[in-house]
Parts: sequence; structure tokens; C-alpha cells
Amino acid sequence: MSTAVHPNSPPAKSDGGRADDLASARLDRRTLLLASGAAVLGLGGLALARRAWRDSTSTFVAAGQRYDGTLVQTIRDGLAACDLDTRALRGRRVLLKPNLVEPDRSAPHVTTHPAMVLAAAEVFRGFGAEVVVGEAPGHVRDTEIALLNSGLGEALAGAELRFADLNYEPVRWVKNAGGQSPLAGFHFPQSIVEADLVVSMPKMKTHHWVGMTGAMKNLYGTLPGIKYGWPKNVLHFAGIPQTVVDINASLPKTIAIVDGITCMEGDGPIMGSPKEMGLVVIGTNSTAVDATLARMMQVDPRQISYLALAEHRLGPLCPKRIEQRGERWQHHVDPFQILDVPHLRGLRQDQGEKVSHLVPPVMPALPGRCPGLARTMRGTC
Repeated sequence: MSTAVHPNSPPAKSDGGRADDLASARLDRRTLLLASGAAVLGLGGLALARRAWRDSTSTFVAAGQRYDGTLVQTIRDGLAACDLDTRALRGRRVLLKPNLVEPDRSAPHVTTHPAMVLAAAEVFRGFGAEVVVGEAPGHVRDTEIALLNSGLGEALAGAELRFADLNYEPVRWVKNAGGQSPLAGFHFPQSIVEADLVVSMPKMKTHHWVGMTGAMKNLYGTLPGIKYGWPKNVLHFAGIPQTVVDINASLPKTIAIVDGITCMEGDGPIMGSPKEMGLVVIGTNSTAVDATLARMMQVDPRQISYLALAEHRLGPLCPKRIEQRGERWQHHVDPFQILDVPHLRGLRQDQGEKVSHLVPPVMPALPGRCPGLARTMRGTC
């Protein structure tokens, strides 16, 4: 009879079993790079992942975008504008991580559109990279159903793209490099650990717990359901803002390409209403990308608890330190409806409907959580 292992427990010492044994404690060089929490990961001597937070970073915004439009050119232009050295990607492994939380073809505002994924794959293949698409849906145990209902499975088959089911892959233990939650480390799927670059491809949405979800929160879907459950309540009970920061800190080799064309407002990330924005947002620092998304939603980034924790750790929130590339975000601000619940009041300083000016966003107490973990952090430019 096998013994269950708590997701917060490091694996037992290896007895010489398979290298991809779920309980293996052996850390190869790639895993050690992840565990180090280094702010920059170089490929061929060039930094491809986020810069140290002390530096400025850039975010690219493209407006007037359509799923049947010129997404390939938009993504290529955005990556170049953000100073990604595409020459270093030749022969490297790139994993595209869309959001497939609870897909339904009749609700395109819930999940990342297949056209976005195919366009990104074409771009990275053009750079000479080996591309795989991977996801660990948090609400659907049968990933084949998620692929069918989203239309992504059919799209990937047509493009001859491999899909990695991150819910069921062998895992590697990676030490928590963020240190904001009680979790000692994370069981990352093999495809995530072995990727040279992970591209977070979220849908631009509101979120009923943390206010908004973007590039950083999307990386919840890199952790397997076989370890963390459906939904991933182990992470929720450890503190959503804290675990969002910790996961991102433990995966330094990430960039973001955001589907902001058909978005979601209101009771996100599943039950909300569609909102057309026509945007594609790209950046090499997910904290800065999410801060830009928040501002276009007319939300104060520092009132989003995970962004407040990430500032001065993972990336900047101050607009003076986020260089504008492409369109100026100020020209595309369109307030998103926010769920009218106490912990989401005060997300923005405007006269929006059902929005308070004074109440800071405090995460509601969840079973097994320390109330002290819900404190709001503030920063200054």
C-alpha cells in the first residue's frame, strides 16, 4: 500500500529508482536554477527572463486586435519591443501555458483563445524553438475534456503541437524561493522544469478572491492536480497572494503574452461577463504586465494583494519604472465591473459603481489559514 505525501512535504530520499520518480530528491542543474530564485536566467549568455526588480522593465500593448487578425505579427513585434533576444531561443524548449480553467466554446471570455496559442507557437517555432503547450486545469480532472471543450485540442492537432498534461506528469521538487507562504516548496511537472522558457498566456479577467487574474496567477496552472487537488485548495489555504508570489519566484524563466481581446469582468474567473477590449499585452516581467492590466481595468495595482507582495521582490508596479512599448495603456482604460463583496471594495480610486474608496482589500479567512497572512502591503513609486 502506498503512503500519501502531503504537497508541502519534500520527497523522501531516493532509493536509486527512476530519475523521474515522484519521490526523487535528486536535483539536477536545471532544478537548482529554479530553486535558486535567481531574478535572471540567461540562454546563451543573454537574459531572457525577468530583470532584477531594481531595474526598469517594458510592457507592450497592442490595441485593435482580433482572433482572426494578425496575431502572429503582433506577438513577434511585442517580443522584439520588449528586447527579447530571439536568436537565443534556437534549439531551446518553450512551454506555452494558456488558461483552461473551465472551458466552454460558447463562453470565449473564460479561457485563452486557441488562436492566441497557435499564433504564439508559430512565432516561437519561427525562432527555432521546440514548442510544447502545457496546462494543469484546476477544475477539470479529465484534461481531454478541457481540450475538447476549449477547442484547443483540435487546434493543436492541426498545428502538430504537442500537449503536456501538467496535472499528471512526473514531478520534481523545487524549493520555495519566495518565502511568503508556509509551503516549503513545490512539485513542478517535468515539462515545466525542463523548459528553457515558460510563457504565461492568461486571459485578462477579474477574480472573486484577489480582484484580478493575469500572468502571475495563471502560473497556478503549472502545479499538478495529483498533488494539489481540484481545485488547488492546498494553495488557497496557504494564502492565494502568498502562493502566487512564491510560485512566480520559484520559476524565474517566465514571460507573458496576455489574451486581452475578449476579457471577463464581474464574477471572475469563471462566472463573469464578457468584455471586449481588443488587446494583446506582452512583457518579460509578469509583475509589470499585471500592473499594466490592472491599470487598464482602472484598478490600483497596489490594492491587488499578490501584486503588493510582488513589488520590490519580483518586479515594479510604479508606472515610471515600466517603459511603454506599442500603444500607451492610458489610451485604453475601460473600467471593469468588480464583484460587490467586502474584500474587493477599494480596488480602485474612482467613482465606479459599487466601489469603495476607503476599504483596503483583505482576503477573507479560509480554513487552515493564518489571519496574519492576509495583511495588505503598500508601496510607493
